[in-house]
Amino acid sequence: MAQREEVCIACDGRGLLVDDEEWSYTCKICDGTGIMPQDGIPANRQPADVDEMNRILD
Repeated sequence: MAQREEVCIACDGRGLLVDDEEWSYTCKICDGTGIMPQDGIPANRQPADVDEMNRILD
């Protein structure tokens, strides 16, 4: 298990994000690993693809 300082704060180390409709998405900050990049730069800074309802398309 990763040290608490290395855990992604966006997804709490789970690698998934859940919206208010209970849809699960891969975390774009840690790229689904659950570990925060230690260089301070998020892994993927590209805008997410979304549908008409603003749901992220994986």
